[in-house]
Amino acid sequence: MTVLSGIKIIEIEGIGPAPFCGMHLADLGADVIVIERPGAPAFGDSGNTTITKRGKRIIKLNLKDNDDKTRLLKLVEHADGLIEGMRPGVMERLGLGPDICCEINPKLAYGRVTGWGQDGPLAHAAGHDINYNALSGALWYSGKPGDPPFATPTIIGDIAGGALYLTIGMLGAILQAQRTGKGDIVDAAMIDGSAHMMNLILSLKATGAVSFERGKSVLDGPHWFDTYVCSCGGFISIGSLESKFYSLLLKHLDLSDDPDFRDQMNTGNWPVQKSRLTQIFKTKSRDEWSALMEGTDVCFAPVLHPGEAAEHPHIKHRQIYQTIEGNIEAAPAPRFKSQNPKTSRKNSVPTNVNQILKEWGHA
Repeated sequence: MTVLSGIKIIEIEGIGPAPFCGMHLADLGADVIVIERPGAPAFGDSGNTTITKRGKRIIKLNLKDNDDKTRLLKLVEHADGLIEGMRPGVMERLGLGPDICCEINPKLAYGRVTGWGQDGPLAHAAGHDINYNALSGALWYSGKPGDPPFATPTIIGDIAGGALYLTIGMLGAILQAQRTGKGDIVDAAMIDGSAHMMNLILSLKATGAVSFERGKSVLDGPHWFDTYVCSCGGFISIGSLESKFYSLLLKHLDLSDDPDFRDQMNTGNWPVQKSRLTQIFKTKSRDEWSALMEGTDVCFAPVLHPGEAAEHPHIKHRQIYQTIEGNIEAAPAPRFKSQNPKTSRKNSVPTNVNQILKEWGHA
């Protein structure tokens, strides 16, 4: 048994956040059925080994065909949830919008993920992760003062602000249906989610610790919260925010008695302090700095690409990454004490509507 055993989810084929949400639900044990269109595969689709397809089953249906649409609606009648990532109005034009699906199945959790949301002046405009993050304010602090903010591909908007908020919304709507007998329509917009994730920073803004002027805040300006290049060309990260961690950083760098570094929170000193640390960290390799500070309360970590990360002792101990048919992928998260995190990966497999209805007890 898994935490979502018995939960039945229909996923309408798409790219980005909706498939990721479906993978997440499948990782937690839900029975996720992907409805794919016949013909060319979707962007990023490498067949049944596609990471976001793991643990799912596939049914090929042409949703513009009335017979196939009827088959899908039969599944909808008995599902707990449906997720889709189309532009607003597409599912309605197909005759598969929430008005129809939720009338057929009032307990249905109907999940929709888009960039701009289901309504608003930009709802029908094209966009990508970088655009939603830019407009929500989430991109503002990514970069140095005076430089353009840099993109963080897919992670903040598509995944964190989109897929994970859709996952949370689906679980909430399914719980509501179990409690009240009535599901809900989930509008998971990446611009909403990426803005919502700003609330911790906005809380710090209220205390004066964060400024809307880039480079002047405790998390985007100081020398003790940044990344640095090493003599080998690799990078390290330092996050010595609390005073006790900062003192330990200075101790490891033999700077405890250096007057330039005594006043941690004096923003006027940060440029000089950062310049000095930049030169200091260039004197050793990434591995040498790791040997000196990793595992201490300096709040230190080397900056690794995913292939390197997979070989790190901590990552290997927790079996966070695994290699499947030559490709690296991350294990399910979060973990549950009652479940084995070492469960082997399951590729997606083809099926059909009759088989699913039989398994769901509605043949």
